Amino acid sequence: MKKKPIIFLLFIIFLVFFSDNAVGHRQVCFQNKCFYVEIVEHPEDLQKGLMFREHLDKTQGMLFIFLNSDLHAFWMKNTLIPLDIIWLDESRKIVSIAHQALPCLKDPCFVYYPQKSAKYVLEINGGLCQKLKIRVGDKAKFLFE
Repeated sequence: MKKKPIIFLLFIIFLVFFSDNAVGHRQVCFQNKCFYVEIVEHPEDLQKGLMFREHLDKTQGMLFIFLNSDLHAFWMKNTLIPLDIIWLDESRKIVSIAHQALPCLKDPCFVYYPQKSAKYVLEINGGLCQKLKIRVGDKAKFLFE
Protein backbone atom coordinates (compact mmCIF):
# COMPACT_ATOMS: atom_id res chain seq x y z
CA MET A 1 0.00 0.00 0.00
CA LYS A 2 2.84 2.43 0.71
CA LYS A 3 4.26 2.05 -2.82
CA LYS A 4 1.46 4.02 -4.52
CA PRO A 5 2.11 7.33 -2.70
CA ILE A 6 5.85 7.02 -3.27
CA ILE A 7 5.42 6.30 -6.99
CA PHE A 8 2.96 9.19 -7.29
CA LEU A 9 5.39 11.55 -5.50
CA LEU A 10 8.26 10.47 -7.76
CA PHE A 11 6.05 11.03 -10.82
CA ILE A 12 5.17 14.58 -9.65
CA ILE A 13 8.85 15.39 -9.00
CA PHE A 14 9.74 14.06 -12.45
CA LEU A 15 7.07 16.25 -14.12
CA VAL A 16 8.11 19.40 -12.25
CA PHE A 17 11.81 18.89 -12.88
CA PHE A 18 11.55 18.11 -16.58
CA SER A 19 8.84 20.64 -17.47
CA ASP A 20 10.80 23.50 -15.84
CA ASN A 21 14.02 22.51 -17.55
CA ALA A 22 12.40 22.02 -20.96
CA VAL A 23 11.26 25.65 -21.07
CA GLY A 24 14.77 26.90 -20.30
CA HIS A 25 16.35 24.77 -22.99
CA ARG A 26 14.33 25.75 -26.04
CA GLN A 27 16.85 26.93 -28.59
CA VAL A 28 17.05 28.17 -32.14
CA CYS A 29 20.51 27.68 -33.65
CA PHE A 30 22.30 28.87 -36.78
CA GLN A 31 25.33 26.59 -37.05
CA ASN A 32 26.99 27.06 -33.64
CA LYS A 33 25.16 30.28 -32.71
CA CYS A 34 22.22 29.45 -30.47
CA PHE A 35 19.53 31.53 -28.78
CA TYR A 36 17.37 30.44 -25.86
CA VAL A 37 13.86 31.34 -26.95
CA GLU A 38 10.45 32.05 -25.58
CA ILE A 39 7.94 30.51 -27.93
CA VAL A 40 4.84 32.47 -28.91
CA GLU A 41 1.96 30.70 -30.64
CA HIS A 42 -1.30 32.11 -29.28
CA PRO A 43 -2.92 35.04 -31.14
CA GLU A 44 -3.04 37.35 -28.10
CA ASP A 45 0.65 36.71 -27.37
CA LEU A 46 1.64 37.11 -31.04
CA GLN A 47 0.51 40.74 -30.88
CA LYS A 48 2.40 41.55 -27.68
CA GLY A 49 5.77 39.96 -28.43
CA LEU A 50 8.65 41.84 -26.78
CA MET A 51 6.65 44.99 -26.05
CA PHE A 52 7.60 46.81 -22.83
CA ARG A 53 10.73 44.69 -22.25
CA GLU A 54 13.66 46.79 -21.12
CA HIS A 55 16.31 44.12 -21.64
CA LEU A 56 16.96 41.04 -23.75
CA ASP A 57 20.11 39.03 -23.11
CA LYS A 58 22.36 38.52 -26.15
CA THR A 59 21.75 34.76 -25.92
CA GLN A 60 17.96 35.09 -25.80
CA GLY A 61 15.18 35.67 -28.29
CA MET A 62 11.51 35.23 -29.01
CA LEU A 63 10.25 32.77 -31.60
CA PHE A 64 6.84 33.39 -33.16
CA ILE A 65 5.18 30.33 -34.67
CA PHE A 66 2.34 31.06 -37.07
CA LEU A 67 -0.29 28.60 -38.28
CA ASN A 68 0.39 29.44 -41.93
CA SER A 69 3.18 30.88 -44.02
CA ASP A 70 2.46 34.46 -45.02
CA LEU A 71 4.01 37.92 -45.22
CA HIS A 72 3.77 38.39 -41.44
CA ALA A 73 4.38 42.07 -40.66
CA PHE A 74 5.95 43.42 -37.47
CA TRP A 75 6.19 46.86 -35.93
CA MET A 76 8.09 48.22 -32.98
CA LYS A 77 5.25 49.98 -31.13
CA ASN A 78 5.86 49.90 -27.36
CA THR A 79 9.10 48.00 -27.97
CA LEU A 80 11.91 49.53 -25.95
CA ILE A 81 15.00 47.86 -27.43
CA PRO A 82 16.31 47.62 -31.02
CA LEU A 83 15.78 44.18 -32.56
CA ASP A 84 16.85 42.09 -35.51
CA ILE A 85 13.70 40.48 -36.92
CA ILE A 86 14.40 37.21 -38.75
CA TRP A 87 11.74 35.59 -40.95
CA LEU A 88 12.07 31.84 -41.63
CA ASP A 89 10.11 29.71 -44.09
CA GLU A 90 8.60 26.28 -43.38
CA SER A 91 11.96 24.61 -43.97
CA ARG A 92 13.46 27.03 -41.38
CA LYS A 93 15.56 28.88 -43.94
CA ILE A 94 15.96 32.63 -43.41
CA VAL A 95 13.99 34.44 -46.11
CA SER A 96 14.32 38.00 -44.77
CA ILE A 97 15.95 40.04 -42.00
CA ALA A 98 15.09 43.50 -40.66
CA HIS A 99 18.39 44.67 -39.17
CA GLN A 100 18.36 47.01 -36.18
CA ALA A 101 14.61 47.65 -36.13
CA LEU A 102 14.35 50.67 -33.84
CA PRO A 103 11.72 51.31 -31.18
CA CYS A 104 8.78 53.35 -32.42
CA LEU A 105 8.71 56.67 -30.58
CA LYS A 106 5.54 58.10 -32.13
CA ASP A 107 2.68 57.08 -34.39
CA PRO A 108 2.51 56.05 -37.12
CA CYS A 109 5.04 53.29 -36.54
CA PHE A 110 7.04 51.83 -39.40
CA VAL A 111 5.89 48.33 -40.38
CA TYR A 112 8.50 45.70 -41.30
CA TYR A 113 7.55 43.13 -43.94
CA PRO A 114 9.53 40.10 -45.09
CA GLN A 115 10.62 39.72 -48.70
CA LYS A 116 9.01 36.26 -48.86
CA SER A 117 6.39 34.30 -46.96
CA ALA A 118 7.44 32.94 -43.59
CA LYS A 119 6.02 30.57 -40.98
CA TYR A 120 8.40 31.54 -38.16
CA VAL A 121 9.83 34.84 -36.95
CA LEU A 122 12.74 35.13 -34.53
CA GLU A 123 13.46 38.38 -32.71
CA ILE A 124 16.91 38.89 -31.18
CA ASN A 125 18.89 41.91 -30.04
CA GLY A 126 19.52 44.44 -32.77
CA GLY A 127 22.89 44.10 -34.45
CA LEU A 128 23.48 40.44 -33.60
CA CYS A 129 22.78 39.19 -37.13
CA GLN A 130 25.56 41.36 -38.48
CA LYS A 131 27.90 40.60 -35.59
CA LEU A 132 27.33 36.81 -35.80
CA LYS A 133 27.15 36.76 -39.61
CA ILE A 134 23.58 35.40 -39.69
CA ARG A 135 22.31 35.93 -43.25
CA VAL A 136 19.39 35.30 -45.58
CA GLY A 137 19.67 31.71 -46.81
CA ASP A 138 21.04 30.36 -43.51
CA LYS A 139 19.09 27.48 -42.04
CA ALA A 140 17.94 27.30 -38.42
CA LYS A 141 17.72 24.26 -36.22
CA PHE A 142 15.03 24.15 -33.54
CA LEU A 143 16.16 22.30 -30.44
CA PHE A 144 12.88 21.76 -28.64
CA GLU A 145 10.85 19.33 -30.71
